[in-house]
Amino acid sequence: MSTSATLFERALRVTPGGVHSPVRAFRSVGGSPIFFARGAGARLFEVGGGSYIDFCQSFGPLILGHADPDVARVAHEAVDDGWSFGACEPYSLQLAEWITHRLPWVERIRFVSSGTEAVMSALRVARAATGRSSVVKFEGCYHGHADAMLVQAGSGLAGRVAASSAGVPDGVLGDTLVARLDDDDEIARIFERSGSTIAAVIIEPLPANYGLLLQRPEWLAHLVRLCRNSGALLILDEVISGFRAGCGGMAQELGLTPDLVTYGKVIGGGFPVAAYAGRGDLMDLVAPVGPVYQAGTLSANPVGMRVGLATLSKMDASDGWNALGGRTARFCAELRAGFARADLPIDVVQHASIFWLHRRSGHIVRRIDGIPPTQGAWYRRLFHGALARGVYLPPSGFEVCFLSMAHDAEVLETARVALVQAAIEAGTP
Repeated sequence: MSTSATLFERALRVTPGGVHSPVRAFRSVGGSPIFFARGAGARLFEVGGGSYIDFCQSFGPLILGHADPDVARVAHEAVDDGWSFGACEPYSLQLAEWITHRLPWVERIRFVSSGTEAVMSALRVARAATGRSSVVKFEGCYHGHADAMLVQAGSGLAGRVAASSAGVPDGVLGDTLVARLDDDDEIARIFERSGSTIAAVIIEPLPANYGLLLQRPEWLAHLVRLCRNSGALLILDEVISGFRAGCGGMAQELGLTPDLVTYGKVIGGGFPVAAYAGRGDLMDLVAPVGPVYQAGTLSANPVGMRVGLATLSKMDASDGWNALGGRTARFCAELRAGFARADLPIDVVQHASIFWLHRRSGHIVRRIDGIPPTQGAWYRRLFHGALARGVYLPPSGFEVCFLSMAHDAEVLETARVALVQAAIEAGTP
């Protein structure tokens, strides 16, 4: 049987970097990536036979765990019925009704295939609705790889920005304003200076793409007021937090009412499903009703629709969000206690079923400039120590970890022991 090493060597010959998404290449942690043959519950199984407790869970979608038997049964039935129609079907209607009946800020929803596509489409709607061109985003929030979102702050308030990727033309950057998270004065000055040109503000209400950066509700409320007063739309990017931080995501938890919202990951139960949604008058600007064009051959794929509904329904019926949030909180408390007993200055940041490990900083990290500078080097050691003990963490110190309903008490105790031992071996961050 081929090993991960031999498969990676082959992959390098036919794929850029040997991977189909950059973080999989292990560049941040060193070494060669593991190739997995299958997943079951809380575990991943390597092509060579190794087994790992998985805290990546496909970067968040698998809230029930790998190959949940109830969802698998629905997926098999869906494939038997046909896996792509390119036509109307009842399954997207059922999922849309399930969501709109539960989330009052979702009056209309359009399914797409990726979070990037959802964000791109939501921004287009916002610009069409307002007749404005500028968009405000925040350092540390990731909104997919559309050109206008691949920018970082440059010198000067809301001044020049620089692309985070080659191939992004300068003309695209002029309409993207980048601000720091958790800075009341800066965002107020941006609106004072450019408020009349801002079509929308887009933000992860629970930033989870550059560490887990918990935001102050007061700051988010301030941001909402600025949007309302200026006529800019509020877009919540809940691709990660939607249907993971509770059924209603962070919008419900924080009492925020977005004009538009983007979803992904959990909404498809691990299949390539995402959506943009929101106020009816805004969503009715989308073709074929309105002038904003968006289309997709595989949008509302019937297998993804049925799997997504099965996943959400099972979580809802079992009070899964509350149960999983409590389980994650207990696990993180036990991890903190283990690190403390070993006199290791490690913080465990947790919200709902998401957690992040970083060097203790003495304060809540709300912005990327608050992340300890040794995070990457320390996490590299922790990652490989955990891997050697049968625990698979996300292969970057700036990615977050996810629990699933399959992470039971026995699995979590095994993982806790392994992570504490790996942290001791990794040394002081």
